[in-house]
Amino acid sequence: MYQVRRAGRETTRQNRLPIEDTVLEYLTFPLLENTGVAAHLFSTRLGGVSRGIFESMNLSFHRGDDDENVRENFRRIGRALGIGPEDMVLSCQTHTVNIRRVTREDAGKGVARPLDYEDIDGLVTDVPGLALVTSYADCVPLYFVDPKKRVIGLAHSGWRGTVERMGARMVERMREEFGCDAGDIRAAIGPSICQDCYEVDEDVAERFRRAFAGEEDLERAITESGYMGGTSGRYRHMVEPGRAAGKYQLDLWRANLMVLRGAGITEEHIAVTDLCTCHNPEYLFSHRASQGKRGNLCAFLMLKDR
Repeated sequence: MYQVRRAGRETTRQNRLPIEDTVLEYLTFPLLENTGVAAHLFSTRLGGVSRGIFESMNLSFHRGDDDENVRENFRRIGRALGIGPEDMVLSCQTHTVNIRRVTREDAGKGVARPLDYEDIDGLVTDVPGLALVTSYADCVPLYFVDPKKRVIGLAHSGWRGTVERMGARMVERMREEFGCDAGDIRAAIGPSICQDCYEVDEDVAERFRRAFAGEEDLERAITESGYMGGTSGRYRHMVEPGRAAGKYQLDLWRANLMVLRGAGITEEHIAVTDLCTCHNPEYLFSHRASQGKRGNLCAFLMLKDR
């Protein structure tokens, strides 16, 4: 479950969400808030100054929007977190599983000043007051918080990142760099495209079948736990036959949940979205729904000062 925060008010929403006005609105996970050590949010299309296909909270400098509009949008998000763009550090996503440890020296990169690295889809840090930022328009945001070691990670996981187990790579990097234990990590799978909307070809479906071969018991356990049972009344697999020959419906939420569970994060320490970007294109940017004519959403995650 997630919370909607808007102009000082809090509500809980599910499924289809209408656009209402231009007041800043963003999503949070109570599981992560309850750690007490991190601030986070996932942006929506509400609350920015961009216009046209970018309306209104576009957070990308690379899709044709006016740069000053994007800067103002980052400033508005920053105020919600109590920071400025100079306290943010952005990924440089190319659908890899590369993770960068960032320090205070990286502050502002990608937002207030240019990036000096490439091919980075995950960020990890133990620096308070430095907001990690990753970009989305259907792919899966993965949040990681270790309240014991006071370490955070944020990762972009499309189908390529998911089949290469980006979530497990992040858990391992947190262990290697900071001594984190998977049993202490809280994780959240954020808003992204759902199985009903995500049609893939045979080659992608086959890569997932091979990558997750032998994990049927874990997949069934996840369904039986109530996490991914859906509303259809029947058991659904990660890869389901599509509506046309040679097409398949891929469940990135289930796949990433399996990756996180397989990496040692416990069931009670994982929050899973039920909010589809493609079903809600007026509220969340969706590459598929807009046929590429869109801006970007962003995930933000920051350690609080002690």
